[in-house]
This record gives sequence, C-alpha cells and structure tokens, in this order.
Amino acid sequence: MTIHTSDPFATPEGQRSPVRRLRSRLPSPVTIWTAGDLGDASGLTVSSVLIADGDPGRVIGLIDDESELWSSIEAGGRFAVMQLEAEERLLADRFAGLLPAPGGLFRGESWDDTGYGPVLPGHSWAGCVLDQARPYGWGMLIEATIQTVHLDPEGTTALAHRRGRYLNL
Repeated sequence: MTIHTSDPFATPEGQRSPVRRLRSRLPSPVTIWTAGDLGDASGLTVSSVLIADGDPGRVIGLIDDESELWSSIEAGGRFAVMQLEAEERLLADRFAGLLPAPGGLFRGESWDDTGYGPVLPGHSWAGCVLDQARPYGWGMLIEATIQTVHLDPEGTTALAHRRGRYLNL
C-alpha cells in the first residue's frame, strides 16, 4: 500500500481552471445550508455565499443544482444558513460529501428544527425564503430573503476556507 503526499485524483496543474484557482485564493466563509424537517432534512456545505444588508436582508449563494439540498429548497421554498465554528471542520467535510455519514448527515449532533431547516443550538443562523434561482456558472444561483436571524452571543470563532484548506478566524 502506498500513501500519497498529494491527491492522486486531482486535476493536473496545467489543466486546472484559472478562474477556479483565482476563486480558491479568496477566503470564503464555511456555512451549512439545510432545508426540510429534521426527519427528512437535507444539507450541504456552502462557501459561495454573500449576506446583503437591507430592508429586507438578503442571502445569495451558489449551490449544486443536482444536490438533495436544491431539491428540498425548490420543493419547500425555505432554508437555513448556519455559520460553522472553527472546530467544526469534520462537520463541514461531512456535509460536503467528503466524509461518510452513516445514518445520515444529521446523526451525531443535537439539531433544532426551525421551520427553515435544522440548525445546531448555539450557532448563528438565518432563516431564508427563496425568491429566485437560476443556473449560473457550474452551479445554481440562489437569491433569498432573510426572514429571521439568530446570533450566537459568543460568536468568537468562525471557519473559513482558502486554497483547499480550512482557516480559523
């Protein structure tokens, strides 16, 4: 058995998209978007996200149009956006599909049903209503209105992503 020091399945350097390489150099927040009720919920790690202040506040994000999350958002029109904390790298990887999730994505932690999607207690999150979605680049551009915001009073750490690695902020 050989242990590789790099990803043997990675696209060779000369064949990588320069746009994707530029995007990877910008630090991005690591969020989990969820939709549905806890018994039948879906979720996805999303780093292409922007929160716009205004009256009302808005959220814009890019998600995989073939994901279970998109099917749930499209069917229910509501979802939650939750900021992950610095120590939640494994949770981010699980919801990104990089780690196995025996028993489902929502096993192992205590989740609260919110009417928008499950969230972890003690986390900052927004409850959103879908306004519109359209194909955009390789993903689906989601535009939504923020109906409720819950802020973690501690709010001391945040997880970010840059060049394929997590950063603690």
